[in-house]
Amino acid sequence: MAINTINQTTKTTTSQDQVFNPNSQLDKDAFLQLFIKQLEMQDPTNPMDTDKMLDETAQLTTLEMNQNMQSTLDKLANQLSTTQELNTINAIGKMADTGERYLNVTDSDTTKDFDLYFGDDISSGEVIIKNKQGDIIRTFPLEAHTKGVLSFDWDLKDDNGNRVPSDTYEVTAEYTSPDGTQHQTALGAYPIESIKFENGEVYAKLGSNYVPFSQIKEIYDWQG
Repeated sequence: MAINTINQTTKTTTSQDQVFNPNSQLDKDAFLQLFIKQLEMQDPTNPMDTDKMLDETAQLTTLEMNQNMQSTLDKLANQLSTTQELNTINAIGKMADTGERYLNVTDSDTTKDFDLYFGDDISSGEVIIKNKQGDIIRTFPLEAHTKGVLSFDWDLKDDNGNRVPSDTYEVTAEYTSPDGTQHQTALGAYPIESIKFENGEVYAKLGSNYVPFSQIKEIYDWQG
C-alpha cells in the first residue's frame, strides 16, 4: 500500500495596507488613515452606522484642533522667548541696580576689592565706608578722574589703622564734577556693559563682574 506524503507549507504574508506611524503617536493623519482603512475593510452587508461614523469624524476634528492649539502655543512660547531676549539686549547701556550696598568681611579676608560707577567726571570727592550702625569707619580721597567704573582695594583697616571686625559694611561715594555739581553713587549701581546667555540663564556685565539678570532690582537711564 502506497503512502502518499503531502508536505504543506504555510506561508504568512504581510499586508501591504498597514498604517505605519514610526513615532507611535496617533496624529490626525494616522487617525484619518485608520478611519479610511476601517471604511474599506467593513462588511458591505453590515456597514458602520451613521452615529458611529459621526463619532469617529468628531474625534478626528477634536484631535486636529488640539494639535493646532499646541502648535500655536509652541509658536507663542518661541515668540515670547525671543521678545524677552531682545528686551534684555536693549538694556545694554542703561543703569542696573542690584540693591547690594554692603561688602561682607569675614575673618579670613585680608583685603576687599570693589567697583564704583561714577556717571560724571570727578573733580574731587571721597569714598565712604560705614558700619551697620551708620558710623563712618574709613574714607578714601578721590582725585580728578574721568567718569566710568573705578576699582578700589580696601585693606580692611579703619581710619585709625585698625583692622575692622568681621561684619557687613556699606560703601558709597560723594563727589563733585568739574562744573561744581555734587553727586553721589553707591555699591551695586553700574551700567550694563554687555549681556551673556549661558545654560539658559541671562547674565549682565556690571562693573568687572557678570551678575545673573534675576538679581537686578531696577534698570533705569542715567540722569547725570
